[in-house]
Amino acid sequence: MSRVERDIPPAGEEIHLPGGSLQPIAVTVGVTLALLGLTTFTLLIWVGLIVILWAVILWIRDARREMADLPLEHRH
Repeated sequence: MSRVERDIPPAGEEIHLPGGSLQPIAVTVGVTLALLGLTTFTLLIWVGLIVILWAVILWIRDARREMADLPLEHRH
């Protein structure tokens, strides 16, 4: 083993990446429906706002769950 290989520190902690999620797509669909409702049917505004609210609530719930699953040294 060369001297260079010995001076390299050991690998650090594993990087945590959240899994895939459909919530951003649902928020986008909700915003699109709400904007379409501004120019067409008022009902679409309400449907879009309900979709946005539903998706954001689920998104926050999932983020809180992922934060709770992290090791203790990652909590601030």
